[in-house]
Amino acid sequence: MRVKFDGQLQLLNTEMIQMGHMIENAIRESIEAFFCQDVGKAGRIMQDDDLIDREQKKIENICFQLLIQQQPVARDLRTITAAMKMVTDMERIGDHAADISWLTTMMADGPYLLKPDHIRKMAAETMLMLIHAVEAYVERDAEKAREVIAHDDVVDELFVQVKADLVEVMRNNTDYIEHGADLLMISKYLERIGDHATNIGEWVIFSIDGKHGNGGV
Repeated sequence: MRVKFDGQLQLLNTEMIQMGHMIENAIRESIEAFFCQDVGKAGRIMQDDDLIDREQKKIENICFQLLIQQQPVARDLRTITAAMKMVTDMERIGDHAADISWLTTMMADGPYLLKPDHIRKMAAETMLMLIHAVEAYVERDAEKAREVIAHDDVVDELFVQVKADLVEVMRNNTDYIEHGADLLMISKYLERIGDHATNIGEWVIFSIDGKHGNGGV
């Protein structure tokens, strides 16, 4: 019975890694589509969001099967619990990739009125957080997970700067209000992705040593 259980735990790990790669790709592609105003790529990202949703359901089903097969020991229970929490954040990251892509299609009928260069740094830092969060899970690296959590402050500070810049431009030129609001929403989605990457990091730590986040149980 334990051999079968261990096999399904390994399957869970494989599917979690697969979903991690799926959301990494979705965010990377959505950011590229936004900066290049690539409507075709944006449309494919929105369509592929269903694949991420299906992967979430597959992982949740594996978790339920593990829970009902036999009484998991404490370490196994932490792994299963963390996986169920993490896939919720992963699915939301996929949703935000689709959200960014949708806004990209809405803004693609002409050149950007406001250059989004000041959003590039935020996008790069958010992407870095996500990659490291997935790596922390794959490598079972609690220290890397803690670095992801700490890095959220960098993304939050960048969001505050981007927001202030956009609000100032919109205040001085009402022609830019709708355009600026769209850019602000894209920045907000990036900030939320950072929050979800932080959550993933916290659950990685929990799965390893039973402590959540920076030390709370």
